[in-house]
Amino acid sequence: MEQIYELFNKIKDKQPLVHHITNSVTMNDCANAVLALGGRPVMADSPNEAAEMAAQSSSLVINIGTLAEETVELMLKAGKAANEKGIPVIFDPVGVGATQFRSQSAKTILANIDCSIICGNMSEIRALAGLPSSGQGVDSGDSMDGAEELAKELAGELKATIAITGAIDAVSDGERTVRIQNGHPMLASLTGTGCMTNSLIGVFAGTENKPFEAAAAGILAMGLAGEKAYRHLAANEGAGMFRVRLFDALSTLAVEDLKKGARING
Repeated sequence: MEQIYELFNKIKDKQPLVHHITNSVTMNDCANAVLALGGRPVMADSPNEAAEMAAQSSSLVINIGTLAEETVELMLKAGKAANEKGIPVIFDPVGVGATQFRSQSAKTILANIDCSIICGNMSEIRALAGLPSSGQGVDSGDSMDGAEELAKELAGELKATIAITGAIDAVSDGERTVRIQNGHPMLASLTGTGCMTNSLIGVFAGTENKPFEAAAAGILAMGLAGEKAYRHLAANEGAGMFRVRLFDALSTLAVEDLKKGARING
């Protein structure tokens, strides 16, 4: 936790530039989430500039939510450019296992890019591990049973920090493993909270290249913001205002909120 506090306090000074190659559904929300936390977003997805932009960014977030063959090609270019510069790459394997195209695209990305952090739901991570998966489109259909063990095993195999999001999140780098119990069920009522979580991870990873701490910090920040957003809802307010409150919560999140509210267990 002390390292997470330290990372959080460095964000405003570093103002990390988080390059996204992400899906068109949640692009705007991801950009605003980065801004709310204190980072700077850029969404450069042209093959003419993706690699050049990645090379000058603080971190790179790759999200395969709205997938196309040309998108995979520019992800590979950007990812390789980031790897050459030692820039952390965060991979969000949205919907992996739902179709052969998504699964093969994810395999291609992992075979050609050294991803620092891979963050997805249980069905997505099971699919990456070659295990039976009950994912339904981009939604998880698998319980979180065995999440810590799976994250630890896959982290060792892929040499990356693995984060599995769910009711209780699991994060492992193969040696250290934590459970994070923050969040609120209303986060599932909005499109893109998983995508935004990866963007928040990108802010922390871009502030300092500590993948394990960054993954835990990004997930914790989203969980705490979700709790804070719900507390500030009026009796007649629902998902629409929850979305507004979520960005408010992210923009006002303070280290004191982390110290008071974090529920992380090793």
